[in-house]
Amino acid sequence: MKLVKLIANLGYGSRKQVQWLFREGRVTDADGEVLYADDQVAHEAIRVDGEPLDPPVGLTIALSKPRGVTCSTKDKGRLVYDLLPPRFRDRDPVLSTVGRLDRDTSGLLLLTDDGLLLHRIISPKARLPKVYEVELAEDLRGDEVALFSSGTLMLESEKTPLLPAELEVLGPRNARLVLHEGRYHQVRRMFAAAGNHVQALHRSRVGGLGLEGLEEGQWRQLGAADLETLFAP
Repeated sequence: MKLVKLIANLGYGSRKQVQWLFREGRVTDADGEVLYADDQVAHEAIRVDGEPLDPPVGLTIALSKPRGVTCSTKDKGRLVYDLLPPRFRDRDPVLSTVGRLDRDTSGLLLLTDDGLLLHRIISPKARLPKVYEVELAEDLRGDEVALFSSGTLMLESEKTPLLPAELEVLGPRNARLVLHEGRYHQVRRMFAAAGNHVQALHRSRVGGLGLEGLEEGQWRQLGAADLETLFAP
């Protein structure tokens, strides 16, 4: 791929804007030598304004999403993309959230520009466990563990029952819930079906991957070892 297209696809600007970067000598190699649009240079050796080029296509990141942030590129208010380098929003292929966490849910959110990986993660066949920490408005009534694990719970407007889910009671109004599917607002709707209301919701794990080393609002790029951990049984 030509350097102009490569750099434009990473969100540094339109092809015309990237061509100006070259003309102004702002694209260099690791030694500071000015590069030209037809040069053949390894991705990791390219610099723009002295900074390493953003990661290539195939980027997957883990983000510790705060409450009050929306998984969208266009909604009003704070967006998950505001927590990332601005160029990430303009990458081609697009950097997409792997599923969504609603505005009032915090925790682990994955994003990738690898379409095959995205579909592998969200595929019903994958059944990657997703772990949620839940704070409730009312005390648990005592039958939720059996109800959620039954495989017969139907949510309003749904035509098929939920897969069995594991509920661990941590306190009168606190629990840990493990899901093996991802339906719209599933955790909140499950507790609503049990006559309760979720006051705070946090996703702590997806598959074998957690939030280790990430403070709220921080992100990190995932490597091959992380993806192996994600899909580890």
